[in-house]
Amino acid sequence: MWNKVLLEQAKCSCPPDGDTMLWVRASGPLRWRRLSPLPGLRSFLCLLLSLLGVLPSFGFLFDIDGVLVRGRTPIPAARTAFQKLVNSQGQFLVPVVFVTNAGNCLRQKKADQLSHLLGISQDQVMMSHSPLRMFKHYHEKCVLVSGQGPLLDISQDLGFCQPITIDTLREKRPLLDAVDHDRRPNVLVSGDFSVVLFGEPVRWETSLQLIIDVLLTSGYPGNPYKQENYPHIPVLACNMDLMWVAEAQSPRFGHGTFMVCLENIYKKITGKELKYEALMGKPSRLTYQYAEHLIRAQALQRSWEQPIQTLYAVGDNLMTDVYGANLYNRYLQESSSTGSRSRLQAKNELAAAAAAHCRSVLVCTGVYTPHTELALDTRDSIPDTVFHGHRDFRFDPALVEPDHIVPDVDAAVDLVFQLENFAPN
Repeated sequence: MWNKVLLEQAKCSCPPDGDTMLWVRASGPLRWRRLSPLPGLRSFLCLLLSLLGVLPSFGFLFDIDGVLVRGRTPIPAARTAFQKLVNSQGQFLVPVVFVTNAGNCLRQKKADQLSHLLGISQDQVMMSHSPLRMFKHYHEKCVLVSGQGPLLDISQDLGFCQPITIDTLREKRPLLDAVDHDRRPNVLVSGDFSVVLFGEPVRWETSLQLIIDVLLTSGYPGNPYKQENYPHIPVLACNMDLMWVAEAQSPRFGHGTFMVCLENIYKKITGKELKYEALMGKPSRLTYQYAEHLIRAQALQRSWEQPIQTLYAVGDNLMTDVYGANLYNRYLQESSSTGSRSRLQAKNELAAAAAAHCRSVLVCTGVYTPHTELALDTRDSIPDTVFHGHRDFRFDPALVEPDHIVPDVDAAVDLVFQLENFAPN
C-alpha cells in the first residue's frame, strides 16, 4: 500500500497533463519507483494530494507588528512558525499574505523589512493602500494625496498617473496655507482633484486646510466655497486606526484621528457628513476581499487546484484584526445564504469573494494582553462607549470576539494545521 506521494516538479505542486513524472515510495525500505505520465491525471492527483493533507484548502493572513515583529525586533515565535510554513527549498506550503495597516512605504520595502525572517515577495505584502490598484477609473485623474513617506512613488506604483502632494499644492497655491503667517507668499493657480488619504501627515493644519479647500470648491482651491456642491468630490481613505503603539508608554495618534478631525471640520462648516468613496485597511471588507484575491492568485501560481475554503486572519488587535476578520466572515456567511456576492467596489475590477469562512486568531504578543482585555464575556468588557473604530463602522460586541486565542504566531500555525488536518511533511 502506498503511504507517500511526492511530485518532483520545479514550479508547481500538481503535474500538468502528460508533462511530469510521478514518483511513488512504497512502505518499508526506501524504494522509489518512477511511473510513466498518464494524460488526464492532473485533477485526480490534486484531489489525492488534498486528501493526503499535502495541498492546502486554506490560507493565512498575518498581521505584522505585534505578531511577527515588535518595532524592528522579530518576535522569537515568528522564526519557528515560518520554519513550519516552508519546505526545504524555501517555498511556502500554504498561501500566505502579510496584511498591515501601514501605508507610508512601498510594498517592496515592507517585504525587505521581513527578509530577516523569511524571503518573501512583494506580491505577498498587502499595505493599507494596496486595494487602490483596483480603482483604475481614478488612475488617469489628478489626485491630491495626503500622508507621509514617498507619496509620489507609492501613488505611481499603485497606478496613479497624476498625483499631487499637499506640499506641491501649497507651493502652487500658497495663499491658501495661512495658519503659519511666515509662510504666506503670493501666487494662485487652479486645478481639479480627487483626494486620497494615505496616512497621517506631518503638518496637520496645512493638510486639513487644503483638503477642505479642495472639497468645498469641487477641486478648484482658491475659488470661493460652494457648499451647495454636495456630494463633494471623491475621497478615498486608507488606514483608519485611531491610535497606534510606539515606544511611548501610551498610544499615539493614528490616521484615524486625523480623519476624525477632517470629518468634524467638514461637518461643522457645511452641516453635512463627509462621504468616502472607499475605506481601506483593516477592518474594512474591501481589505479582506482584496487579501483573498491575493491568496487565490498565489494558489493559482503554484497550481494548487484545491479551492481555498478558509482564511485564517492572525493578529494582535481586537478592533482591527479580529473585528475585520469577523466582519468579513459575516459577509461570507450572509452572501452565501442569499446566493449573491458582490464584486469589489472598484468598478468590478475584482472577482467576487469565493472563500467559505474567515476565522480570527488572536495572539498575545502585541496590543492584546489577556490580563487587561477581553474578560470572560466580551459583551460586558468592551462597551460601545469606548469603541475606537471608524465612524462608518457600527460597533457589535460579537465582532470583537476571536474564534481562537493563542500565545503567539507559532501556536497559531500549529492550531490551524491541526484544525485543517494539514500534514505537509
